Amino acid sequence: MASKLLFNLLAILMLITGGSSDLTFFIENNCLNTLWLASSPSNGDLNPENGPGTLEVLSMPDPWSGSIWARTKCTTNETGYFSCETGDCGSGARDCHGAPPTNPITLLNFNINSNAVSYEVSLIHGHNLAVRIEPDGGNLVGGGSGPCPVVDCVQDISNICPSTLVALNRNGAYAGCNNPCDVLKDPKFCGPNEYSSRFKELCNLAHTYPGDNNPPLYKCNGANSYNITLCPL
Repeated sequence: MASKLLFNLLAILMLITGGSSDLTFFIENNCLNTLWLASSPSNGDLNPENGPGTLEVLSMPDPWSGSIWARTKCTTNETGYFSCETGDCGSGARDCHGAPPTNPITLLNFNINSNAVSYEVSLIHGHNLAVRIEPDGGNLVGGGSGPCPVVDCVQDISNICPSTLVALNRNGAYAGCNNPCDVLKDPKFCGPNEYSSRFKELCNLAHTYPGDNNPPLYKCNGANSYNITLCPL
């Protein structure tokens, strides 16, 4: 409740002070650890390093279509090379510069066009973090009606991740869960399958395989902002 109030107060403050943006995303790190945000294509306003409890106010261009994600357990080695356990971009730099992430990764996908925003939580390249997207106001358009719904994946996927899909860190500990389409190299795992069904049972609002359209891709028009929470519970 406090976080939601802070989101709204910041939005009001930006209007009062003349702060301008095409569309505002509020990204809160509710995790216990520092996360490094990234986007593809790159968004120059994105601050990569976000400590626990921090709130990122992100000005999104309109139009824009792409993905936002969080990189976990990032470190810099003795040569200055920057890398992360999940979501790493392979560049050796703190900024991703629009490079695609390595898997597994929970993706937040958006398509922004004239203040109408399609949005989804995608597990088609795996899962590394619990996330939530919550539009502030607005109404569904383009095949839907009513208020814009919350979309999230907040359950602990590690509880049901099969050993064949588990991604381990350098210490042999669980780092995330891969999507079978990426690692099993069999077309039958790139559609509905036993693994995607397991993920859907826990995260019924997320898309779990390429081409998954249940639920449909929501399109929201007229929202004041979009509140994104990392580790919402």
